[in-house]
Amino acid sequence: MEAETPTREVAPLTTIKKVEVPANVKFRQILVTGPPASGKSTLVAKLGGWPEEGFLDLAREWWRDRSLTLRPREVHLGFPVTGRSESLAVSDQEWVETSPALDLARIKIPPPKRGFLSVDWRSRFAFDVQLPPAKMLFEIHRARATKGTHPRDASVTLELVERQVAAYRSVTQHLSRSGVRVYVRLEPGGRPREFVDVAG
Repeated sequence: MEAETPTREVAPLTTIKKVEVPANVKFRQILVTGPPASGKSTLVAKLGGWPEEGFLDLAREWWRDRSLTLRPREVHLGFPVTGRSESLAVSDQEWVETSPALDLARIKIPPPKRGFLSVDWRSRFAFDVQLPPAKMLFEIHRARATKGTHPRDASVTLELVERQVAAYRSVTQHLSRSGVRVYVRLEPGGRPREFVDVAG
């Protein structure tokens, strides 16, 4: 059974190109992420963001990655896992087949701003996390499989999608608890929400 994501609506909101975002988020801060089929590309297109996908290895200093020069953009997250030196995306074959345990302790967090001339890395980015229920995403995979637009969809199971959603939930909650700006959408095109257990 899928765990409930403890969130609440963000207020106040503003709109960027007819997309609702938290009022304290600016256009060039937005990094759109989430599990496969969650609507990342659609949201980036609505925002008029950078069309190419980026990959962020969270076990490294991801905030310095050159792919983040152009924003908003869609990013796939590489999660550090136990027993493996390299991070994995939830769509990587090894992650799909073995379901390794996340190693949250290895996730790098941007340093806080320490002086007038230092870079405020934590406020430079805002993760817009697409986190619909696994059953909804599974139905999207099934619908796409019938059209043949995404060949991998034919082999996707509900259990896999549940693991992917759970991984993104755990990691983005960890980022938010650690001071990184994160908000979530629990349905495609949904209103921005924040994790209840990290709200200050």
